[in-house]
Amino acid sequence: MAMKIRLTRMGAKKRPFYRVVALDSAVRRDGRPVEYLGYYNPMVEPAEVNLDMEKIEKWLAQGAEPSNTVRSLLKNAGK
Repeated sequence: MAMKIRLTRMGAKKRPFYRVVALDSAVRRDGRPVEYLGYYNPMVEPAEVNLDMEKIEKWLAQGAEPSNTVRSLLKNAGK
């Protein structure tokens, strides 16, 4: 089971925000996650990012691979 850390879309039409989640790579974008790891709201200025670094580090240690966008968020957060 290949685990991924990626974004799942929430919010209203044309007002998205995203949850950072850990899930199996075969699950669809908005499928049921294994665990919620934080959120990202690009609609406010500056963009609001809240990440639970302890949980993210746990998943990375278990071999989960972050998506390109999540990798960018982690880099900006200082991980």
